[in-house]
Amino acid sequence: MPSNVEIKAILRNRTAAEAIAARLSDRRRQRIRQEDIFFHSDGARLKLRILGPKRGELIRYQRADVAGPRGSHYSIARTRDPERLREILGQTLGITGVVRKTRTLYRVGQTRIHIDRVEGLGDVLELEVVLRPGQTETEGTAIARQIFRNFMIEDDQLVATAYVDLLAALQGDKPQNLPGPRVSEDYGSLPETLG
Repeated sequence: MPSNVEIKAILRNRTAAEAIAARLSDRRRQRIRQEDIFFHSDGARLKLRILGPKRGELIRYQRADVAGPRGSHYSIARTRDPERLREILGQTLGITGVVRKTRTLYRVGQTRIHIDRVEGLGDVLELEVVLRPGQTETEGTAIARQIFRNFMIEDDQLVATAYVDLLAALQGDKPQNLPGPRVSEDYGSLPETLG
């Protein structure tokens, strides 16, 4: 099963974070609109990521809810009919939440830097170090920490849970403490997906 190491933090200065990510990146950035639909699932999270009318990914993943670097184990199945899959899974399992975001993706070697604008939440930085076969979580954590240091993130900005949990907490569905200040919801016009 593929694995990665992730770190997530609320951003206080998106412009500065984008400049740092662009400087570190070894490829052109990509801007991607994503809608993640979460379904009831025991023992792991299950979400359908819709990337377009004929592009989607069903993702099952397991990850601890801790602030800072954490391992994630996942499986992905791609689909050309995400709306039909959403309907089937929604009727069968039930939908627990929806997250809509525009993701700006930068790559640094095996690390994906995501600067996400999440509807209802604001701007978030997420690093994913995609582990290579035979590579340990300890090695991935060291890579993540090294890259993360460039962004000068304070401890109170770290996020321990998934976006869907943060949004649920803001809506009063789950009592929990949110990291840092809430970011403004005035997003302006969101860019179209780049291929």
